[in-house]
Amino acid sequence: MTDPRPVPRSPDELAAALESTGYLADDGLAMAAFLALRMGRPLFCEGEPGTGKTSLAVGLSQALQLPLIRLQCHEGIDASQALYDWDFPRQLLHLRTLEAASGGALDADEAESSLYTERFLLARPLLRALTEAPCVLLVDEIDRADDEFEAFLLQLLDENAVTIPELGRVQAETPPLVILTSNRTREVHDALKRRCLYHWLEHPSLAREIAILHRRVPGVGDELAEQVAHAIHALRRMELLKPPGVAETLDWARALRELDRDVLDAEIAAATLGAVLKYREDLDRVVRGGLDRLLGAGSGASGPNTTGAGSGASGPNTTGAGSGASGPNTTGAGSGASGPNETGA
Repeated sequence: MTDPRPVPRSPDELAAALESTGYLADDGLAMAAFLALRMGRPLFCEGEPGTGKTSLAVGLSQALQLPLIRLQCHEGIDASQALYDWDFPRQLLHLRTLEAASGGALDADEAESSLYTERFLLARPLLRALTEAPCVLLVDEIDRADDEFEAFLLQLLDENAVTIPELGRVQAETPPLVILTSNRTREVHDALKRRCLYHWLEHPSLAREIAILHRRVPGVGDELAEQVAHAIHALRRMELLKPPGVAETLDWARALRELDRDVLDAEIAAATLGAVLKYREDLDRVVRGGLDRLLGAGSGASGPNTTGAGSGASGPNTTGAGSGASGPNTTGAGSGASGPNETGA
């Protein structure tokens, strides 16, 4: 069957479509997502929390005008939660109805075969993605699941199909666009990565984070956007238990706008740090270090991922299927981790 997905004609066109949804992708990420679309391959996105991995799937679903189906992974997740389950209460009610209608002369084999039909099937996210495609399937935080669940996913990633013992093989007429994400709390097995294109996401550069603020926070002025972005980058250079991600950047700017603030100073920073830091130890460390010094250091130092104001993502962006470890902003099918990548939430 012909794939009806509206595939952009170039990585730049895809980046523009994503930007129209509020997601700012750098050249490397746009290339990775474009190739995943063109090649019909899953895209495995790995990086620190808050770098825009989950938001990429949301942005793609909006840019491509496809429904988003999300599977949130967790410890102990299994097929009954991810793929399908049987509606046991309805099956029991059906069986009792058959018994009553037959006057006690129920044919056991016939009754059993009538129980395991699509009528009583509860489709979970993976099965829905195959039967409702085209769609974007987000398998979020795969690193939280166990090895057994990873192995369970291989058939779906390989064949865009699954096997249900009672019903047989279910094949997607149109393959879903699969996005897998990992915060790297543990290493995901090579068998799964080999079936995907791979991209490593870094926190965005200073210039890109400022652009994200202007895009996502209505009414934020140039001065406040720059102050917030500088302070966030200064916090990320500190040894915190949980460095702030882009979501925290946006929350902080929105909180300041709710307070009608156009400038970030030490007093209001102290009052609103709960929008940025989520551990008491991190709050204590930042306050002990002095908020005046934090804001001053933030405005004067831009860090290694900073680009000039208003600039796009810079640096080489190479892509190759089946490549080995790659250089800056590199993407490849089953490749090693790539270099710095600037990504919007």
